[in-house]
Amino acid sequence: MLTGCSSPTAEPENSASPLRVRLMTGQQYSNTIAQIFGADISDSVLAPLPPLPRTDGLLASGAAFVGVTSDQTQQIQQAAESVAAKVVDEKHRDFLISCTPASPAQADADCAAQFLAETGRLLYRRPLDETKVVELVAVAGAAADETEDFYAGLGVALEAMLIGPQVIFIVDVAEPDPRNPGQERLDAYSLASRLSFFLWNTAPDDELLRAAGSGDLHTREGLEYNIDRMLASSRLEDGLRAFFDDMMAFDEFGSLAKDPIVYPMVTGATLADAREQTLRTVIDHVVTRKQDYRDLFTTRSTFMSMHLAALYGTPTTNGWVPYEFPEDSGRGGLLTQVAFLAAHSHSVRSSPTLRGKAVRELFLCQKVPDPPPNVDFSLLEDAGDLKTARERLAIHDSIPSCAGCHLLTDPTGLALEHFDGAGRYRETENGAVLDTSGELDGTEYEGVDGLNMAVRNHPKLPYCLVNRLYAYGTGGPVSLRYDRDILAYFSEGFAENGYKVPDLLRDLALSQAFSRVRPDPEAAATVVNVNRTSPSQIARNQQ
Repeated sequence: MLTGCSSPTAEPENSASPLRVRLMTGQQYSNTIAQIFGADISDSVLAPLPPLPRTDGLLASGAAFVGVTSDQTQQIQQAAESVAAKVVDEKHRDFLISCTPASPAQADADCAAQFLAETGRLLYRRPLDETKVVELVAVAGAAADETEDFYAGLGVALEAMLIGPQVIFIVDVAEPDPRNPGQERLDAYSLASRLSFFLWNTAPDDELLRAAGSGDLHTREGLEYNIDRMLASSRLEDGLRAFFDDMMAFDEFGSLAKDPIVYPMVTGATLADAREQTLRTVIDHVVTRKQDYRDLFTTRSTFMSMHLAALYGTPTTNGWVPYEFPEDSGRGGLLTQVAFLAAHSHSVRSSPTLRGKAVRELFLCQKVPDPPPNVDFSLLEDAGDLKTARERLAIHDSIPSCAGCHLLTDPTGLALEHFDGAGRYRETENGAVLDTSGELDGTEYEGVDGLNMAVRNHPKLPYCLVNRLYAYGTGGPVSLRYDRDILAYFSEGFAENGYKVPDLLRDLALSQAFSRVRPDPEAAATVVNVNRTSPSQIARNQQ
């Protein structure tokens, strides 16, 4: 919470971020395979990586605290075997392998070394050292001799690379900072990876790796050029879709279910389209049209599909089409879209409590405590003649252990009661007129338009996005002990630039905090002790 703090006009001198070792997400693995070998190979392999724990609001932050079990290692190996087999098969080898062996029936060390060095650089996100290439060539040669098949041998060596921790973990490597004696920075290849997974949600492309190898990425001009190139790429949409999908906890859609008797129109296809609608709305607003981020909570512009038309009561469409909600529709902003409303409801009815909790936690970064373990929910289930959620939730006022938290959630969520548990608009509940007045952190309002404006103007809304993007980009949760000043700095810049998300991304990626390394006693000792390069290695990297 930074309200009331004075914001700096220049980046704090001590700004830096900790080294991380983080597990790739399943989508990052799939994107990387597609980028290197093609979408047809990626699409044919189920991403083998384990689910991540949500930490401080993001799965991406949880990636810094996850290992791989023996069962998961087996799944990773099976996926690697499948990918490798497809890369070297007759359908793909001619355009994925840049050399031709002297004989396809025997080992060829030169061709194997060429392919493994080229591909290893992309998979490991840095050049393989000579020892590693020799080791892999030996693996390929031994397998080729045994099978009398050069390509089968190459596939075995490729499989060995694909299961390596250097592929499935994103490992930050530090080096002494020549411009700031006594301090450290990410080495150029780690910076390339951090930039690419942040902005594109995939491994660095060849141009970014070349900039790292030449030393350009550690110059201001080279860094600006590559960041601007990445921001101008269509892949930025992929990166931001992944971020907002994570920030809005859309991974939970996989387990979301509605009672088919109460909501027969809600199917798996409906929920998938609801998720897609919100992501399309966000990307169109912040990337395509470069609008004020805060206006996502009031805009009536969205997209409509055939599956969603019945829920919204709009004309049926073929495919996705732009759509503008009428002013008298009761719709406007992300909070009135089916994705938010259905995700934060019960299977048979709406939930002002869940919706209010989600507003605070997802968009304002305010933690709402979980209910105590001894709460008696039967008081709400047996609410007798109470017809509306407002009447039922008033019971909380008489339960001291409930009242405090529900004062945070219920007044916010009740403004959304014109929408049922599936997100359909309704005028009444059980025949009773709905009271949708509410209050959010001292701002009182009438109805959903008032809530949307209260969220839009809340000082923590832009700060929360800054917090989440900084954590997402640096690979782990923020620490107010270290990061308070840098978050204030980014928040000030975000406001000065009209709350434009691409400008915020650029500021984050160009910052000293994004590339400088700080000692972090909270980080794992193995990260601090292992992931460092020597001055001689730095010299080689910059040659």
